[in-house]
Amino acid sequence: MTASVDLSADLAAINASLSAEGIRLRLEQRGRRLNLRGPLPCRTTPGKNRTQRLSLGVSATATGLEEARQLLQLVDLQLRREQFDWAQWSPSEPEKPPSEGPAATSSHGKTTTANTPLRSELERFEQAFFNDPQRRRSPAGSRTTWTSAYRPYLRRLEAIGSERQLTLSSELLSLTLGSYSDGSRSRQQCATTLAALARHLNIALPENWRAEAGGYGLHRARFRQLPSDGEILEAVLKIPNPKWRLAFGLMATYGLRNHEVFFADLSALSPRSDQVLRVLPTTKTGEHQVWPFHPEWVDRFHLGELGREPGLLPDVCTDLRHTTLQQVGRRVAEQFRRYELPLTPYDLRHAWAVRTIHIGLPDTVAARMMGHSVAIHTRTYHHWITRRDQQQAVDAALARHLA
Repeated sequence: MTASVDLSADLAAINASLSAEGIRLRLEQRGRRLNLRGPLPCRTTPGKNRTQRLSLGVSATATGLEEARQLLQLVDLQLRREQFDWAQWSPSEPEKPPSEGPAATSSHGKTTTANTPLRSELERFEQAFFNDPQRRRSPAGSRTTWTSAYRPYLRRLEAIGSERQLTLSSELLSLTLGSYSDGSRSRQQCATTLAALARHLNIALPENWRAEAGGYGLHRARFRQLPSDGEILEAVLKIPNPKWRLAFGLMATYGLRNHEVFFADLSALSPRSDQVLRVLPTTKTGEHQVWPFHPEWVDRFHLGELGREPGLLPDVCTDLRHTTLQQVGRRVAEQFRRYELPLTPYDLRHAWAVRTIHIGLPDTVAARMMGHSVAIHTRTYHHWITRRDQQQAVDAALARHLA
């Protein structure tokens, strides 16, 4: 059994930092385990919160403390997005006699017998994930990806598999995917995670897997609500802090993710430089270059100042030994809410992408600049890409007719 250590000083520092950020969740040590405590959705009264404990299944060690902090950040993110699900965070049950086997909790809250072979397969998948040479180049980004984009869905898969005593198969993958709402972002992310697991185990996915996975990208109710260029230029005027105005300008002009603002080489913004930013390898999707659209916004937002003095950006901790990419990104989103801006950081990113479509930038080039695949780019911006391609076809047909 892993020995615990006294983490009271470290816990006090972390909890003080959480309080300063306006986060009401706290970490606490209970014997050899670390728990989360704070306002969580009531299991019996939907729509209400009450102070509760959530077992993180993490040992009270220095290594466990870092993992617990990342899990707390994930819970906080899920709460703010109204995506928290107790089924993903089933507390560990006391050990049973060997004849009964260890207990697990199903997605429906029922206690079931844990599926040991299933758990072993998932543990091997986790090892393979972190041993991948490409992921080892960015350990901080890999930890964030695993914690936020893999673990919640694999926990649900394990709960469903234990409840129904299923092995890892296409049937279990389909059942897990089907447990998420149609068209939801969680369903699409679950599909991505389970597809990676299937590749690892050489399990054939159902032919309609991509169709069943639907849900990535802009919500149907939001895709027409992206801010116009004029609205973006008006929104920045609501920001009183010049440092945050520069951060806003970088996201609007270059379509950067929240955290990429603080993990980019800004030297190209210096006078007589090419204004092409290099997003650093430590980011979520690794190193890539991005051009400004519109180029004149570099001057409009006074971004040239950052080429001479990058320290003009907000004071945000970027030491990945003490923070995560997710936490850096959350600081940006929180600041947007604090200033009551009429848009989100990702509205700026989506607006940048649509801007490149309208001016005719090839999708392969735009996708590379955004640091994601062409497939994701096409799915996310299908509406605008289709409209552009149809318009080009109409213009070509009219030109032939008039020739």
